[in-house]
Amino acid sequence: MYNQAERGPLKGMNPRLTVIATLFVLAAMVYGAFYTDTLGETLGAMRSVLDPFLEWYYVVLVAFLLLFMVWLGMGRYKKVRLGSDEEEPEFTFFSWVAMLFAAGTGVGILFWAVAQPIMQFQGNPFVDEGGSAEAATVSLRLTYFHWGLNGWAIFSFVALVLAYFAYRRDLPLTIRSALNPYLGERRLGLRGDLVDTLAVFGTVFGIATTLGLGVQQMNAGLGVVFGVGSSVTLQLVVTAVIMGVATVSVVSGVQRGVRWLSEFNFWLSIAVVLFLLLFGPTQYLIGITIEAAGDYLQNLLALTFHTNATRDDGWQSEWTVFYWGWWLAWSPFVGMFIARVSRGRTFREFVMGVLLVPTVITMVWLGLLGGTALHHELFGGGGIIEAVSADEAVALFATVEALNLGMLGTIASGALLVLIATYLITSANAGTLVVTTILSGGDPEPPRFHRILWGVLLGLLTAILLLAGGLEVLQAAVIMAALPFSVVIMLMIAGLLRALHDERFAARRGHRVEAPREPWADLDDAGRACAVSFDDPDCEPAPTPGGGQKDEG
Repeated sequence: MYNQAERGPLKGMNPRLTVIATLFVLAAMVYGAFYTDTLGETLGAMRSVLDPFLEWYYVVLVAFLLLFMVWLGMGRYKKVRLGSDEEEPEFTFFSWVAMLFAAGTGVGILFWAVAQPIMQFQGNPFVDEGGSAEAATVSLRLTYFHWGLNGWAIFSFVALVLAYFAYRRDLPLTIRSALNPYLGERRLGLRGDLVDTLAVFGTVFGIATTLGLGVQQMNAGLGVVFGVGSSVTLQLVVTAVIMGVATVSVVSGVQRGVRWLSEFNFWLSIAVVLFLLLFGPTQYLIGITIEAAGDYLQNLLALTFHTNATRDDGWQSEWTVFYWGWWLAWSPFVGMFIARVSRGRTFREFVMGVLLVPTVITMVWLGLLGGTALHHELFGGGGIIEAVSADEAVALFATVEALNLGMLGTIASGALLVLIATYLITSANAGTLVVTTILSGGDPEPPRFHRILWGVLLGLLTAILLLAGGLEVLQAAVIMAALPFSVVIMLMIAGLLRALHDERFAARRGHRVEAPREPWADLDDAGRACAVSFDDPDCEPAPTPGGGQKDEG
């Protein structure tokens, strides 16, 4: 491990890194608690200044990561294993997918599965008229884009790099290990601490943003199921309960608490999907999901490089910059967690599992939930647009209410509340585990006291961001947190490429096997020329078109 203390209150932790990270988070919480309005205004001002730069910078970075991951999964290094050459995967495929999906996007797709398609349905840069049948398909296409391959390319890259250096090169499971090819032993000092500190900052604010969105949605769900009014006080109570349960879960470790919760989330999500197929507009949902998926794949390259350069409507900043910033800020947390559960996979297995499987599951989920709301707006009584315009957090529950299923609908809303809670707990305990793993110098089982401490700190930071202004402040915080870590990601790319040169699957220096000649030269002429100079030992007659050898005489 990196610089672990052997005694004292910081035993098992990296003292310098832990003190710096803790003081920074405490300073942010104190500032937010006493200058709540100022915090919201400051974050908003910083975002408005940086948005023009981020509108193309994040686009280029994420586009490269997607292409890079495809190359790693299909290129010459696809058989490299995250561990020894004969090592078997630690978890079954189902448990593996369930854990990475629950920690990766569980809370987010519950919040935005209906809200984003409905908001894009009203108007976006790719349709002339909002509220039309075409706008419905395009709204799902854009939702797939922001939750699909590009985002999972960010997670999968960070996870693969961390797992490679931890399990293939026997280095501690932390961000600085990825820079070993360049830093060498200097990674043990201040430079390594700086890299891990940036990762902690991005992780902390990424988790706080996600928890804040989930808590707002739980508040809305409690209002639907139990008639409880929406209030900041209730949101703070929910935050405290969620973080309390999450802390207990993370103390129990990955093999028990995190794995069990992830699998429960997965099965409950399947139950929600089946419920929508049975009681929703089944034929429309299947059709719109398939149609929007094809539309997404057809336009993937154009969307990947879209910067909204010819428009000044704020769409790129409000959506793509926010999402790419969110994925980047979350990538140290989700990446390390995925790396923690991915030992024994080859590059090809890893890329197929982390890049493709969650994307397909996400598209089905978004298509069914978002499609149900869109069908109600196009062919039903409407009303979801108005509900979302008033509060994005109620979108999911407003869609269930629109099905008019009476008591069954209330039960479904209750099940969604449970699903949101378990996804929040899974994200919170995985995030707490990752933060303490980094601060402990890469120890996969950090001291329990510090896991509990950081569970409390994350809960308090989430509460302060909620007090500071809700959704807009959460978005601005995560975008700002992602920017410094994006520089670390570029260094990780260079470090991985240098390390892969030592693999036995790396490209070898070649040698020429045939004398160079113009491609339009006749084979017979080439053979005769070689025969004339047969005394030259390097001259070999060219094969005949029939596959035989020219007569040497």
